[in-house]
Amino acid sequence: MIVMRLLSSLKHDESERGIFHLGRALVENGHTSIIITSADDDNDLVRRLERDGNLYHQLHMNKKSWLSLLQVAPLRHLIEKYNPDVIHVHSRTPAWILHLALRRARVKRPPKLVATMYGFYPINKYSQALLDVDTIITVSDSVTNYLKKGLRREDIGHKVIKRIYRGIDTRRYPYRHNPSVYWLRHTFAEYPELEHKKWLVFPTIIGNEYGQEWLIDILGTLKEQFPNIHVIIMDEDHREDDVAHQDFRQRTNALDLADHITYVGGKRNDMREWLSAANIVMALANEPESIGINALQAIHLGTPVIGWDQAAFSEILQPLYPQGLVRKYNAQALCKAVRNQLESVTRPEMTNKFTMREMIKETLKVYQGLYDESLAKEQALSDTYSSRKLKKRLESAVKPIIKSSTDAANKQPIKPDIQKKPSVLTRVSKSVSKTMSKDN
Repeated sequence: MIVMRLLSSLKHDESERGIFHLGRALVENGHTSIIITSADDDNDLVRRLERDGNLYHQLHMNKKSWLSLLQVAPLRHLIEKYNPDVIHVHSRTPAWILHLALRRARVKRPPKLVATMYGFYPINKYSQALLDVDTIITVSDSVTNYLKKGLRREDIGHKVIKRIYRGIDTRRYPYRHNPSVYWLRHTFAEYPELEHKKWLVFPTIIGNEYGQEWLIDILGTLKEQFPNIHVIIMDEDHREDDVAHQDFRQRTNALDLADHITYVGGKRNDMREWLSAANIVMALANEPESIGINALQAIHLGTPVIGWDQAAFSEILQPLYPQGLVRKYNAQALCKAVRNQLESVTRPEMTNKFTMREMIKETLKVYQGLYDESLAKEQALSDTYSSRKLKKRLESAVKPIIKSSTDAANKQPIKPDIQKKPSVLTRVSKSVSKTMSKDN
């Protein structure tokens, strides 16, 4: 089986998409894995892919860029070269490029198309290319319900919608992982205010949709009872022309909460250490989350998570850590949940749900099912063609025989009428009448 995957960016949300793990699994199972994205050939991530046995090609299919249309012909050439059995698109712009490339592509067998819907994308014309596929993979039940509600019944047609949760690599995020002494010393040297504090980690940047304003309610309510409570935000301490960021900074300064907040920057490669060292990880997005990857990573590390009872947070916490769920947008319930956790620590139990292994297994099953369906269809067409060909041969073979038989019948001379012999009944009746005449 030959699987081609199209992405706008290689490094974007790598942990959510499982790009490297899926490619490695395809190669290990004897399949051909082809990845097409915008990264340069000398990129470290590209080298990692090629080291795992993937074939890589660079095409700049940047999101919402008209220049991406220049990649239609190169993509068509690659499709004709490899003749893939399955093509998997991971975003909307590559989906459009793919559909345009397939219009005139000369392939032995049309590839089966798969698309993953990672979020609550608007159901509009721009998203249509992502939906015009054989199978749509959604990353949570919330996205599945959103998609079914947004699509009309006739739009779904023969499409298959398959929910596959994003998974965590349990080798990278082992249960009860502890940061190294070196990392802790380095962190305390850089941020001395964090030592001997209770960490509430906010694992995202500041924005209108991320819910950082709820941290003000928590600090304002609990700082007297827990003077060592401290919020760590994965964002820069200053961003130009960002209204949400400036508003949050002004409010925390006005309420004398700035000393309880540390900004450690958003572009870090040690997220695992922060999540594992945290006392609580906060999941407070104002908009429904489709994946909740940071909350999922924290749960697998054994770190308590407190978040709103909605969308992906609800789907993750309900089976794994239900005590972390809070009635959405209720500040009083949120503060109570944080207080309870700080007073009496309860950690999530080890789990084998939401793992990368399960995600890869389900995705490979989708690929294999489509491949088998394509082979079965091809075999059915081949059998139909063979049947028609055999029927024509039989007809061509029988036709001369029927014709010669008809000609012979037409040439046979007409025989004269032969006098019919009397029937048995007639002969018997004559014999009886002769006997009776002699007796008389």
